[in-house]
Amino acid sequence: MNGVDLFRLGRALTRIGEAALPVDGLPEYPGGHRAVLIVIADLEQHGESAVGEIARRTGLPQSAVSGAVARLREAKAVELATDPRDRRRSLVRPSAEPSERQRVVAASTIDAAVADALGPDRADEVAETVAMLAELGRRLAPSNRTEPDGRP
Repeated sequence: MNGVDLFRLGRALTRIGEAALPVDGLPEYPGGHRAVLIVIADLEQHGESAVGEIARRTGLPQSAVSGAVARLREAKAVELATDPRDRRRSLVRPSAEPSERQRVVAASTIDAAVADALGPDRADEVAETVAMLAELGRRLAPSNRTEPDGRP
């Protein structure tokens, strides 16, 4: 595997992840879910941050981050607080309790999306592929890593 192969795999995994997201009963938003997922992942990794900081770290335009933050606030997944060092600025942080949307997503599985990606002739490989993806996520996803003392 080389860098191009890895990039293609990443794109395929992104498509599978997007297909696995539950969307029933949710309003349609322009831009899809990608910016929202990038923003919430950044907040989980870096904690309370200003919109400009999130934009700088993620490479998303500040307008896309602002839109994602608005959607996340509407879903009660993030909260805003006034920056104590600059009262004109707001800081975004994950909500203390998971939102209903986060609970629905956490309870969903990727099995159907993986089955679609593998195709009908390989339905017997779904469970094995899901297990391999779970192991890969455990090894590589920053939010799944823990320090030697057990802290994230």
